[in-house]
Amino acid sequence: MSETETSKRTPARPGPAASAATPKTPTPAFMMGAATPAVVGAAAPEPAQPTLEGAQQVVERLRARVRDHVMGRDEVIDLVIVAMLADGHILLEDYPGSGKTTLAKALGESIVLEEHDGATPSTAPPREDVIAAFRRVQFTPDLLPSDITGVMVFDTDTSTFQFRHGPVFAHVLLVDEINRTSPKVQAALLEAMAEKQVTVDNVSHRLDELFFVIATQNPLDVAGTYPLPLAQIDRFLFKVRMHHIDREAELAVLDAWGTPKAPTELPKVSRGEVIAARQAVRSLVGVSQQVKEALVDAARALRDDKRVVQGVSTRSLVQAIPAMQTRALLRGRDFVAPEDLEYLLPPILWHRIELIPGADDAGEVILSAAEGPLERLAKTTLRRG
Repeated sequence: MSETETSKRTPARPGPAASAATPKTPTPAFMMGAATPAVVGAAAPEPAQPTLEGAQQVVERLRARVRDHVMGRDEVIDLVIVAMLADGHILLEDYPGSGKTTLAKALGESIVLEEHDGATPSTAPPREDVIAAFRRVQFTPDLLPSDITGVMVFDTDTSTFQFRHGPVFAHVLLVDEINRTSPKVQAALLEAMAEKQVTVDNVSHRLDELFFVIATQNPLDVAGTYPLPLAQIDRFLFKVRMHHIDREAELAVLDAWGTPKAPTELPKVSRGEVIAARQAVRSLVGVSQQVKEALVDAARALRDDKRVVQGVSTRSLVQAIPAMQTRALLRGRDFVAPEDLEYLLPPILWHRIELIPGADDAGEVILSAAEGPLERLAKTTLRRG
């Protein structure tokens, strides 16, 4: 056999150009820097790092879209955005008809889930057909855990059981009247909030990395409710007490009612951009040692206060760090200032403490106990740590 015939029968090994290309996950647009020219034989360029400017753009786009749908709730909107970027959850203590559903829906629909939005394999979302932008669950006494987590359904075509995903598989989940359902359902939601997964029939199903809960409860109508246990209420980063909007905002709502809303072209944000913004806030917004010391001293002073029966947990202090970093970003700073700590202490701590009978204003107790640490912090010169 000639050498030419042998070469024809022996299949050639595929070279680099003939090998199957591995698909690369694109980086979110705001993380991309200048293009780097390709060099043959050179190492692959490192992925672009998140920037504070990009994170600020994400915050502004979210804020603009939600404010376009909700009037007179600017402070609550900012706290909701802070909670989401700090990877926490929020509990709204409100009255019926206060716009909480509109707020949560506007936030969820501001985030789009793209097929390849820059997620790494460890943070890649579940299948796109499973994830919804926004879902709402009305908690009632007869609700079952499977009503929110999902349930196994028998498929007659394959003669096997298939998992049908519940409403927790969403970017933003609104839980209405969370204290109206049984502790069993509350415990199922606790796993989803704490571990970002649900367990059905001994099998764990991962939720989206962006999973964010907005829960509500009525502060007045408490008959027939199940108060949240401390283990679950401690999972909420904020508890926000909503009040009725001011007179001008209510008039603006009445004037807009019945008038077709003009379509707006406000840009949305991708899921990957929100997660990258979280990373930018945690790595690029400085928290000085003095701020951490003031936070710990305020918590210890609160535990020693005679008006407090049960103090705050260490977990609440850990959750306060990304919340203060995000609030600093909303104020255009790359470092946490004393005002961030003073502003966020009440919504972070007042649902985690128990007061003696007669002491009703938890916010006043928190700020008075933290007065000394905050005063010492205000006298220091803070630098970006």
